[in-house]
Amino acid sequence: MSARERSGWEELTANDPNHSSWYVDRFRTLAADGTDIVGEARLVDAMLARGSHVLDAGCGPGRIGGYLHEAGHTVVGVDIDPVLIDAAREDYPGPTWQVGDLAELSLEQREFDAIVSAGNVVTFLAPSTRETVLANFASHLATDGRAIVGFGANRGYEFADFLRDAEKAGLTPDALFSTWDLRPFREGADFLVAVLSKSDHDSASVR
Repeated sequence: MSARERSGWEELTANDPNHSSWYVDRFRTLAADGTDIVGEARLVDAMLARGSHVLDAGCGPGRIGGYLHEAGHTVVGVDIDPVLIDAAREDYPGPTWQVGDLAELSLEQREFDAIVSAGNVVTFLAPSTRETVLANFASHLATDGRAIVGFGANRGYEFADFLRDAEKAGLTPDALFSTWDLRPFREGADFLVAVLSKSDHDSASVR
């Protein structure tokens, strides 16, 4: 059996064991300084009814899932890095935080109203697992659920390739933006926020 391909984040932290702690401290400092670190969460919250179920996929130290919990949603956060999960549990009690590989995602909660993957998470995925991760998103979405994925350009995952992988995985774009504050996506944009729904739901809705 071949060894599992390590994700970009695993490679990064293997090369710099202090990186995860630095990342946690960075967001704690930004929050303490009054910097807005939850713009992504506000967008997701605006799309949801109160009390929705949300999966924070690649949750990091919990800033997005923590906000959504405080807004009244039931949140599960998953990240491959145990240092980041420990920080999420400490800073944002309430959601269910767990260490896990998005390429092997199989949660007891199978129908989330929203799955959010921010912070360039998809660009850290091992290339061989990208389509598998997106298929896992599709399998964990409720019929009317949406996945919201945001990442920057020039990070090793072309926007066109991502959208092609999403289609193969059973996710259809409902809307594309170039920022988390909903500026329209245009050719040459340096960021993509994709709002995706399950392809079978789209096809069923037009029958």
